Amino acid sequence: MHAPAFWSADKPDWRAICLLPASKLYGAVALSRFRRAPAYRSTVPVICIGNPTLGGSGKTPMAILTARCLQALGRKPVFLSRGYGASVAEPVHVDPDAHMAAEVGDEPLLLAATAPAIVSPDRAAGAKRAEALGDVIVMDDGFQNPALHKDLSLLVVDAGAGLGNGAVFPAGPLRMPLGPQIARAGGVVVIGEGARADAVVRAAKRGDLPVLAGSLIPDPAMAIAIGGRPVIAYAGIGRPEKFFTTVEQAGAEIVEKRRFPDHHVYTDHDARGLMALHRRSGAIPVTTQKDLVRLKGSRSSSVRALADASVALPVTLALDEMSAAAFQTLLERALA
Repeated sequence: MHAPAFWSADKPDWRAICLLPASKLYGAVALSRFRRAPAYRSTVPVICIGNPTLGGSGKTPMAILTARCLQALGRKPVFLSRGYGASVAEPVHVDPDAHMAAEVGDEPLLLAATAPAIVSPDRAAGAKRAEALGDVIVMDDGFQNPALHKDLSLLVVDAGAGLGNGAVFPAGPLRMPLGPQIARAGGVVVIGEGARADAVVRAAKRGDLPVLAGSLIPDPAMAIAIGGRPVIAYAGIGRPEKFFTTVEQAGAEIVEKRRFPDHHVYTDHDARGLMALHRRSGAIPVTTQKDLVRLKGSRSSSVRALADASVALPVTLALDEMSAAAFQTLLERALA
């Protein structure tokens, strides 16, 4: 979906105000569900990487960083994901060589490159499957879902987007009121530069929660490859602008930006338009890893041609020194 522009305002405008009655109803239902007792407690520790808002915030890079830190501690993490857009009905162990994004979702395909990944619409059933593969579960999303007990939950916030206008869906991007979410979290992770996450930071400090800070770092080799070259930057993620900034930080010259909805399924029309621009300009099509795995799994020859012509700019999340130390402490407590 495309997030409405008014969600990103500094405060609710007339459109958001008109939707506040619906927001109160949605928030009440979400909060009632959130407060249910967990349906299942796993036999292994569960670490959940969530966010308080709809849309992209950096959960997947944080989940990957979490798994790598656990591996450095000698543990065997297993990812658990609902798999946005996945078609599976039962828990599935993701095979990057056999599965496509339409089957298991785009994010699990990226996660599976770091550690085993399970996709399941039923998180409790997925956790039981994951227990056979490792000794700690890393959930990518699912913070608001009550099906599974979490031993540590981290809320990831984009510093450039924050909470948007601060309203609950559909008037704004919040999944439910912030207070109850902060009360159940074990920490907050702020990614990137900007002051729009300040409200979350203040709420975290009032709740005596640690606040970790990190930034997304473009892959050095790919940054060298596209540095100084003209590119067509396109993305179907929660915040395409964040990706465009990363491309510019890598030193590329963006001649055209194309924005698509989050988890966008590319069509022949999309692909032909981008390829026509590529042929006219000679610029390199550059996209995200998530977008590229969706392109490669398409049955359309036009979309696959776009995939062949495109390069992905991978990013990794790096925490600052103090945050990295605090994160290690959080993990060790959760594992204990």
